[in-house]
Amino acid sequence: MTKKCFGAHLLAMGIAISGLLNPVGAHAQYPSKPIRLIVPIPPGGGPDIVARVIADRLSPLLGQPIVVETRAGSGGNIAMDLVAHSAPDGYTVIICFDAMIVINPHMYSNMSVDPMKALAPISSLVVARTLFLVTNPSVPVKDFRDFIEYARKATPPLAYASGGNGSQHQMGMELLKARAGINLLHVPYKGGAPAATAVIAGEVPVMVAASVNVPQIRAGKLRILAATGENRSPMFPEVPTIGEFYPGYQVSTWMGLFGPVGIPESVTFRLRSDIRRVLAMPEVKDRINTASSLDVYSVSPEEFAAVIRADNENYGSLVRKLGIKAE
Repeated sequence: MTKKCFGAHLLAMGIAISGLLNPVGAHAQYPSKPIRLIVPIPPGGGPDIVARVIADRLSPLLGQPIVVETRAGSGGNIAMDLVAHSAPDGYTVIICFDAMIVINPHMYSNMSVDPMKALAPISSLVVARTLFLVTNPSVPVKDFRDFIEYARKATPPLAYASGGNGSQHQMGMELLKARAGINLLHVPYKGGAPAATAVIAGEVPVMVAASVNVPQIRAGKLRILAATGENRSPMFPEVPTIGEFYPGYQVSTWMGLFGPVGIPESVTFRLRSDIRRVLAMPEVKDRINTASSLDVYSVSPEEFAAVIRADNENYGSLVRKLGIKAE
């Protein structure tokens, strides 16, 4: 082998080894233009708050603007369809809450895409370990027991608000209906924020609200009756869990970043790595927790995938058992 050929051979080997050691190598130019971050609910809800907090810190790390774009409606299906049909290049990604991925496919009979097949998880983001059963203060109940008796006797049935068909707000109330043997009428909205606004305004008397509504609870605009988590919330330790009355009852929720299937692993690696850096920032943790009462949920890709598979199976069984279908 000539000295020239030998040198070229060593150079090729060096490039190959560098690519193995640095997964971003093959796509070192990413990102070279702004990134669209799709939010599937109206402004003011948990996913919108999380998107803006993360985008603010992630953009400098990536060296490109991150444009937060709202595409609300149909329980997140409109947003998922947009992203699933986007180029798998890492320039269009979406914040999904768990119901979009693991509940919608079991409730909607006409979804244009199957999120379990068309979307790929990039990174876990945040988790709400509990939600809260809340009413408008005008509802004549003082505690959870009062509410169950009031709902049982109500004619016509009480209405409850939710962030949309298939949302955890709906699942929490439908599960409570089944366990308590009460009848409630579902009124879906295009997100948790509009649903909470409706309850505060007295348009709908009750809902299972996300932790983003803690400020309204503290301000007395919503009356808290119970928590949906396995344990009592540290924010309201005096408030019982629904599981204390109906053992086994538990509802929590998570959010993650997803993209269309086929994004190069090097791009996914870059996004995931920088997002983990963002989530580790104390000011990000504080901003997310203060603004939406959510906790950072940074787990390995394998752990996140396992959670998604388990939730898909569990919620599929629950939806079939309760006979819930999207209206």
